[in-house]
Amino acid sequence: MADKEATVYIIDVAKSMGKRHHGRTISDLEWAMEYVWDRITKTVATGRKTATVGVVGLRTDDTSNDIKNDDNYSHISVFQGIGQYGLPHRGLFAAWLRMCRVLMPDLRRLREVIKPSNTNAGDAISSIVVAIQMIIAYCKKLKYRRKIILVTNGEGLISSDGLDEIIKKVKSDNIELIILGVDFDDPEYGFKEEDKDPAKAENEALLNGLADECDGSFATIAQAISMLELPLEKSIRGISSFKGELRLGDPREYSSALCIQVERYPRTYVTRPPTASSFALRSGTSATQADSTQSSATVVPDEETEAEARLTGIRNARIYQIPDESSPGTKIEVQRDDLAKGYEYGRTAVHISQSDENITNLETDQALEIIGFIHNDLYDRYMHMSTCNVIIAQKTNDKAILALSSFIHGLFEKECYAVARLVTKNNKPPLIVLLAPSIEPDYECLLEVQLPFAEDVRSYRFPPLDKVVTVSGKTVTEHRNLPDDDLLYAMSRYVDSMEIVSNNENGVPLDTIPLDEMYSPVIHRIGLAIRRRAIHPSESLPSPSSKLMQVSQPSEEAQARARKHLERLEKVADVKKVPPKTKGRKRNHQADKPLSGLDVDGLLHHEKRTKISSNNTIPEFKQALVGTDNIEGVSDSVNQMGAIIEDQIRNSLGDANYDRVVEELGVMKDELVAYEEPGLYNDFLRRLKKMILQNELAGDRRELWWLIRRSNVGLIDKSVSELSNVTEQEAREVGSP
Repeated sequence: MADKEATVYIIDVAKSMGKRHHGRTISDLEWAMEYVWDRITKTVATGRKTATVGVVGLRTDDTSNDIKNDDNYSHISVFQGIGQYGLPHRGLFAAWLRMCRVLMPDLRRLREVIKPSNTNAGDAISSIVVAIQMIIAYCKKLKYRRKIILVTNGEGLISSDGLDEIIKKVKSDNIELIILGVDFDDPEYGFKEEDKDPAKAENEALLNGLADECDGSFATIAQAISMLELPLEKSIRGISSFKGELRLGDPREYSSALCIQVERYPRTYVTRPPTASSFALRSGTSATQADSTQSSATVVPDEETEAEARLTGIRNARIYQIPDESSPGTKIEVQRDDLAKGYEYGRTAVHISQSDENITNLETDQALEIIGFIHNDLYDRYMHMSTCNVIIAQKTNDKAILALSSFIHGLFEKECYAVARLVTKNNKPPLIVLLAPSIEPDYECLLEVQLPFAEDVRSYRFPPLDKVVTVSGKTVTEHRNLPDDDLLYAMSRYVDSMEIVSNNENGVPLDTIPLDEMYSPVIHRIGLAIRRRAIHPSESLPSPSSKLMQVSQPSEEAQARARKHLERLEKVADVKKVPPKTKGRKRNHQADKPLSGLDVDGLLHHEKRTKISSNNTIPEFKQALVGTDNIEGVSDSVNQMGAIIEDQIRNSLGDANYDRVVEELGVMKDELVAYEEPGLYNDFLRRLKKMILQNELAGDRRELWWLIRRSNVGLIDKSVSELSNVTEQEAREVGSP
């Protein structure tokens, strides 16, 4: 569990913060708020209830704080009291929903109040006292990570009265003080403001000394904003997934068996971005009606907009149906409890009763049992089947710590790995794992990964890459499909030139991109999009930071170094550009003629089929369209196909011919899209729907229309064919029953 946190942001909203300096297109306050908004939304995005935030306004028009009766604390207002905003969430939409529906009213209100005021009066030191009082009142004597972040331009009057008492209080309560200044001089960052106002320079010196005395941080806001490109690393505490015995032999039968109390924790863990969640817009209801009929899955506050009020979660319902033997072509619903459990074996569902299934369950005891050893040179790393875990001794057991240390050093000295059988809980399926020793100056453990069973290994045979074996068994080493020596040499040089590890002056390899600076673009990009939308719902998303994109393509230096080798490789490999496919009407496509120039169809007295039979509908329909160069021929083939489909529906016993009809409709749709005649298909489908709904095809065939909608063989709209005059909305309306 992460530590509890209480952070108070002090925002200077003086009149002077509304000005623009040093060629910036936004005001000093807007520039500084980029850092504040990013930090607040990152706190919310963690989903932690124990991460709390408060906001205090400095040099405001009014005064609103608990000690407002004192003139020294005038023009200081508490915009947002310390509170919990990080709620657990699931999914990308839930993350956005948490921000929009839990914190969005507060963020909207903060956006309205955090604006340049009409005064420059107010003391920054007094605002720190207000923040200290807020933290003490909220945290009391509980264990919290306490932090105050002051963002100001350092202008106006700042009083140093009582500074020693403030420093003493900050240290005694373990409060971290961070002071960020707009255009503050920072030699470490390399920024110095020219022609600085002497009063501002004096205030900077006072605030810098305060930060040093409190063991805090002092920096210019430009440095803090530049650090926003670095993704936020989330610190977590490992949770034990196994606590039991590491055994070598059975201690119940042999007194010489090895038995060590150990614990298992994750070493590496796969982090995935928030997943997309399903939601819909309520139709036919106003915002007021939506409030009264809201889904239980989304609680909507009063401050939401009409668009947010129309959002609702999607609930999935599962229905089980079986064919009705008394009425062919219909199905009846059954309860899930009435169904028997089956397992898929190939294409067959095999039923296993509960009594038989209990026999197949393996009775296991919780333990980590060593079943063998293997030399580390004989193990292939591709056998890993899981992320890595660590095995350590029981933390309070000195005997177990000493025994496990001896075992680890034994494996290390013998250059061996241990193979073990792991059962995390009683009656759980066993796992086969590999245990490798890891020895560091202040830490020893066993690294554990899962190994495959024999059934998990799939062996595939591929032809060799360096030779060709003919049908007669002859081995050929020079072939048009095999690379020659020149191609191999050119490829080797090109690969070497793209090396991302360079050497320094002494020839020592240097990592171009350190491992701890490689971030997942997907995770952090989606997180940034969610946070950005919460604060700026109408603005476009910013471009990805350079830190995220640094591994998306080779560096300019590597590309320049490899360019000549790439040109050489293209020349040796005889790389040619494939011409693009020509686009045109399919029915005007001229079939390839034989090299002899003979008319094969004429020699064979081949006559083009003009009649489509119901026994071989799809192939004959495609054959009838081949070589058709006029609309009359295409229309005639479509009419024949339509008549056959209508006749199949009339003569269908229940749903016997429904799948066949849907397949024929799909072929007709694809062919007419290719022949650029979507109107013929749309006219037929509209006529077919009318006949089905009016029961003109020998009874109620509404189930067929539902099957047509589900199989995506509806109207051809403009998104499928540019020649269609049907919009997507019209296609959905015609597709509805």
